[in-house]
Amino acid sequence: MANIKETFHNQTVLVTGGSSGIGLSVARQLSALGANIWLVSKHADKLEAALRTIEAARENPDQRFGSTAADVADATQINKAISQVIDVLGVPDLVVNSAGITYPGYVQELGMNIFHDMIDVDYFGTVNTVQGLLPAMTARRSGYIVNISSMAGFMGVFGYAAYGAAKYAVRGYSEVLRAELKPLGIGVSVVFPPDTDTPQLAYENQFKPMETKELAGNAGVMSPDAVAETIVKGVAKKQFLILPGESKLYYRLTGWMGGAMYPIMDYLIAQAQHKKEHSSR
Repeated sequence: MANIKETFHNQTVLVTGGSSGIGLSVARQLSALGANIWLVSKHADKLEAALRTIEAARENPDQRFGSTAADVADATQINKAISQVIDVLGVPDLVVNSAGITYPGYVQELGMNIFHDMIDVDYFGTVNTVQGLLPAMTARRSGYIVNISSMAGFMGVFGYAAYGAAKYAVRGYSEVLRAELKPLGIGVSVVFPPDTDTPQLAYENQFKPMETKELAGNAGVMSPDAVAETIVKGVAKKQFLILPGESKLYYRLTGWMGGAMYPIMDYLIAQAQHKKEHSSR
């Protein structure tokens, strides 16, 4: 832990989606390692409690904390939040883009508004935050960016046509950032969490197609603290790909087996549909 503490001690960290879930867990763990934290969330009512949580975890009394209520999908709002953290704490050393939403469903039943919402929040929310910070980071020639994608960002998952496309976009954006920003002294990580026990997961469960629920039932659910621990350790090691839990296995399978994953997924979906038909008789 000594090396991890040295990595994050007295660092300034901006966390979007920081009022709950993975974002809050990352913020709490970094607070315990001595970092100064600024939270951003559109859920203004949750920010006060989130701040108390990370303040309670602080490693020393000199750490500083703050928050801004902002919607990352709105570039004006996130730029205002970035200006606030720079004015109060300085240019962030690390940004963790954890803000995101999910809305699963059968592709033929998803309205275009759902596709736009996923792109606006999950993809453009990440882009808005990074692009807003880049001028200050590149001028200083240092910084670190963590973008949270999803397992649905490297493999097509039944029921996630809108969400998966947005998370694939986060992956592609992150890969280009890694290449372009490395010569400028800025590091990048992209995270592919599996299902994680967050308020967002509880919300999306009510809309999941039966097949998606069956696929999820064959997999585990990680705690946000476990995902956050993997992220913190991965950033300390400067890993570009951060693969918590079972996502590491699936990422390797998609790489090693390539197209062989498609018949496997088809088989699992067919089994789920057979179960559905049998239960409806």
